[in-house]
Amino acid sequence: MRIINKIPGRGLTAFLAALPFVVMMVAYAIGSHARLSVNPADKVLPSLVQMATTMKEYAFVQDKRTGDYLLWSDTAISLWRLGSGLSISVMISLVVGVLMGFIPWIRALLSSFVAAFSLIPPITVLPILFILVGLEELSKIALIVIGTAPVMLRAVALGVKEIPHEMIIKAQTLGASTWQMLLRIVLPQILPKLIIATRFALIPAWIFLISAEAIAATSGLGYRIFLVRRFLAMDVILPYVAWITLIAWLMDTALVALQKRAFPWFQPDRPT
Repeated sequence: MRIINKIPGRGLTAFLAALPFVVMMVAYAIGSHARLSVNPADKVLPSLVQMATTMKEYAFVQDKRTGDYLLWSDTAISLWRLGSGLSISVMISLVVGVLMGFIPWIRALLSSFVAAFSLIPPITVLPILFILVGLEELSKIALIVIGTAPVMLRAVALGVKEIPHEMIIKAQTLGASTWQMLLRIVLPQILPKLIIATRFALIPAWIFLISAEAIAATSGLGYRIFLVRRFLAMDVILPYVAWITLIAWLMDTALVALQKRAFPWFQPDRPT
């Protein structure tokens, strides 16, 4: 039997999925041990024990200056910013994207503008946002919206246009109004695609969030990483990067579960 026809079982699949992570951890432990053996004060590759000890302090020991548990306070404010920005992007994408994909007049009005706007590098807009709305939360949330909404909006509009035209013709023949077609035909078919668009927007959203927090913030995961880099505190930076990755993975997994539970009939054309 050819190897392309051999499908691993559930246990073997789990083992193969975990293997690269184990190899990476072992390779890091070996490299860290080699550097620390030569120079115990080396900060570039702290040991796994050192990182675990530091994260334990960040998670369970109150900061003397603020009284906060830094890991949880940083996580909370970053997730609030990220969730606010993505929520606004989802609402804009759903409303404007559906209308742009379904109503020819709105498509003619907005499609070129949205296409051009989506090509603006969002990070270049950050100084403008700081000037217009200041350095507080609004500028960070706005950057996430500017960076994710146009692309999600275009994905939703394209998904609406992919709805079989025969369904629209049949609905009109049966006397359905535009509002009824939007609610009963377009919306049910576009919601699972909106979830996919949100999944694809997660990584850009994190990039814009970390960038904004690094430049102008007094809290947050990105702020903490760029604050401690001046001290070469890799025992903080590496666990924070791993923590951000874990949170992003959990968010993506939750969206996949939501899509499967809410829309079990939906079968995307490509693996997600």
